[in-house]
Amino acid sequence: MAVEMSPSAAIVDQRDLEARGLKFARAWFTGNFFTGLVGGAIFYAFGHWLGNFIASGYTVVVNSGQNEIAVYLALIFGAVGFLAGLGVFNYPIQKLLGWEPKDPPKSEKRTFWEHFTYSTDHKVVGVQYLFVTLLFFLTGGLLALAIRTELLSPTYHIWAADTYIEVVGEHGTIMMAMATSLVLGPFGNYLVPLMIGSKKMAFPRLEAVSLWLLVAAYMVIISALWQGGFQAGWTGYAPLSIQGGPGQSDYDVGFALVGIGMIIGSLNMVATIINYRAPGMKWSRMPILVWGLLTTAFTMLLSVPVFADGLFIMGLDRAVRTSMLYAGHGGSSFLWENLFWFFGHPEVYLMAMPGFAMTMELLPVFARKPVFAYKTSAAGMIGIAALSFFVWQHHLFMSGMNPDMRPLFMLTTELISIPTGFLYLVSMGTLWRAKIRFEVPMLFVLAVFWNFLWGGVTGVFNSDVPVDTLVHGSFFVLAHFHFTIMGQLVFIVLGAIYYYTPLLFGVRLNDKLGKWSFWLILLGFNGTFLPLFMVGLLGQPRRVFEYALRLQHLNQFASISSYVLGFGILLYVFNLIWSLAVWRTPAGPNPWRSEGLEWQVGYPVPADNFEEIPVVLRSPYQYGVKDRGPVAELHPSAEQAAVVAGGEE
Repeated sequence: MAVEMSPSAAIVDQRDLEARGLKFARAWFTGNFFTGLVGGAIFYAFGHWLGNFIASGYTVVVNSGQNEIAVYLALIFGAVGFLAGLGVFNYPIQKLLGWEPKDPPKSEKRTFWEHFTYSTDHKVVGVQYLFVTLLFFLTGGLLALAIRTELLSPTYHIWAADTYIEVVGEHGTIMMAMATSLVLGPFGNYLVPLMIGSKKMAFPRLEAVSLWLLVAAYMVIISALWQGGFQAGWTGYAPLSIQGGPGQSDYDVGFALVGIGMIIGSLNMVATIINYRAPGMKWSRMPILVWGLLTTAFTMLLSVPVFADGLFIMGLDRAVRTSMLYAGHGGSSFLWENLFWFFGHPEVYLMAMPGFAMTMELLPVFARKPVFAYKTSAAGMIGIAALSFFVWQHHLFMSGMNPDMRPLFMLTTELISIPTGFLYLVSMGTLWRAKIRFEVPMLFVLAVFWNFLWGGVTGVFNSDVPVDTLVHGSFFVLAHFHFTIMGQLVFIVLGAIYYYTPLLFGVRLNDKLGKWSFWLILLGFNGTFLPLFMVGLLGQPRRVFEYALRLQHLNQFASISSYVLGFGILLYVFNLIWSLAVWRTPAGPNPWRSEGLEWQVGYPVPADNFEEIPVVLRSPYQYGVKDRGPVAELHPSAEQAAVVAGGEE
């Protein structure tokens, strides 16, 4: 069912404030990133003062010199102040006061400044998400290069041991926080309304809040670097996380902000896809990317609250000494491990599923063939989402769990390879006898299949208890994880940025620089992580910066390859910025000749996406089908819309 939005109800009248003698409030009521920083700093200081006022006399604070209540209150108040400074609370406050709040009018031509404000336009939020997640990725990438630089030598050290662990923990946490939003944030928010024929997202304010919570989380997590970091790493295992310094509180609050953003962003995505589809947009015609985002959002809604509970418990243990995770006082560290991995393993699929969906979205465009076994693709995603909740215990094979439980979770973990295999085989079927166009986005798509083959095959071995016992905590697991996530998700996102730049910005990236950056990234990535399989099998553990001298050559090869990878990504970012800001080559309305509904509106995308709610007439993947007609009627008559809507599935 499509929902019509009345433009007249969305026109702002700033004079309302002036009429009430509140002209002075206008600046605050049109907040932006910088007023958000001011609000965050003021509230942070207040929270810290309040924590010291409450708890500075407690015995544990006096004896340890560490007031975690003050730290937690400062971070929580700081995040609330940041949102207040942005203007997030203006709408509900004005409603409580009996005023009629109104959004600023939308415009087809977006300004640079608009991207620093609290915007409820899904296209602005999508672009904001894109650059925020790129900031996460580049920060995490720099930390990864620091790790590889340290591992050039087993005897000569650049960092102290605790600094190395700090860098490893920051790298893992930032990358995990980024990866959960890498497709859902930029592409989901920008593209889903266009793909399903909607004029907006269901809850635009929730959409905007989810973005700015991610920004707040970035500042909180990165601030741990100058507070001693978090020695428990990105998994935050107790009791080390309970005993850690103030940096561990940054991990706790930062991850909680990411989690809250994921929950409300997913809620918005599910409501939009179910309720805002245009007439004729049947489930069997829905773009495969939308299927992937829908299953991802459902998985987030079911798994992230469990993790949020764990973070809340960790906060209580650290701030007020409740000892729920500390075995020495009657708690259980296994509780954290279960809460964490009940979220943590579905999270792996939260990252992989959107990547697969994006891969299959781009594949038919450059293969010029319909998606092979479309319904099997959708079923595969649903199967992965369902089974992802039955595999978390394989992370605890070595934790002391009941050995009788191991075969069950080994079986469920291996079962999930079946729907995952569906997606891989469907993609191969789409490629079969295709007339492939080897454009830059397609190169990234093809690289995904090569990379994921390594990650998928080694994943089957990791799920087996005997092998898992051998390689647990080693670089073998690290290499498997990076081939599964970075080799799939990051590669397809780099291809998707290249593919959607004409729709988002009206320009096309430089092809020559694009191909150079692709080959550098592919060769650098494989050169970095393929040797690490061998390094892991030969016994090198993760999170330790000293290793056997016989492994130095493999480590040096991996480190030098990581510099090639880093240079390739730098070239990609240079191409993006240069093409957007300096050398703007107009791309035309549909340079890839895609059949997708999102490409039918042209650039710039109209303020409300469509002048009228379209009527969808067929699937967007009928490449090569003769006499297929248009994918949608963009200016339907009322009778046509009623007839099509009456025949919805």
